[in-house]
Amino acid sequence: MLRVRDADVVRDGRTILRAVTLTVRPGEHWALLGPNGAGKSTLLGLLGATAHPTRGTVEVLGRPLGRVDVRQLRRQVGHVDPRHPLRSARPVREVVLTGLTGTLERVPRWTPTAEEAERAEWLIGLLGLTARRDTPWPVLSQGERGRTLIARALMPCPRLLLLDEPATGLDVAGREQLIDRLDTLRAAHQELATVLVTHHLEELPAGTTHALLLRDGRCLAAGRVGAVLTGDRLSACFDHPLELTRSDGRWRVRTTRRPRGAPAGT
Repeated sequence: MLRVRDADVVRDGRTILRAVTLTVRPGEHWALLGPNGAGKSTLLGLLGATAHPTRGTVEVLGRPLGRVDVRQLRRQVGHVDPRHPLRSARPVREVVLTGLTGTLERVPRWTPTAEEAERAEWLIGLLGLTARRDTPWPVLSQGERGRTLIARALMPCPRLLLLDEPATGLDVAGREQLIDRLDTLRAAHQELATVLVTHHLEELPAGTTHALLLRDGRCLAAGRVGAVLTGDRLSACFDHPLELTRSDGRWRVRTTRRPRGAPAGT
């Protein structure tokens, strides 16, 4: 699905990514983790064919950037950004259908086929939005908007789904509903590969299979989630003493407690 080899990104003389290497295969579900400014969104831009590396190679769905029409390539990649700039009062079902046209608004005089309309309804149900299918966009909660955008991204049947901090702005209930639906989605589309950007481990679905830790544009570790997400590696990534616990596939992180009487810094 994705192959990145020794990718650098330099902007205005500043190196944002340095020698990043990553391979994502069908059915794998990756988390990109790191502090603010680590380069997560920049790397996601490479994976979604919205940016090119300064050096190194990036292949998206087997096609090398720089030697492919990226407009066609982007249609095969679902990209979920919670900052979707829609302002009109389109209902959920119409927002989902715009995933077929790649537009913010529904295209005038465009009508989906019966199969396309049926798929939209199925995705709306899969994401738990059936009761809200006719609800206008401005009335939706942040969590409902996020799930609507996931359904929208899945309309063209992409092989790859990129999620850029999808839990942004959600309360605890909204976050948990979103995570539950992501796990449902992954079970229903077993060949789909996903990459989720976050800096909160609590936002990782139980179905996360792999992780990559970024700090200052460099990859500190990448691989199976159980091997990458350790207290030592996470502490190095975030430059803070952290310990992790995991229950039913979900992660919890907190500051490492110092022994009673131990001086600060130990």
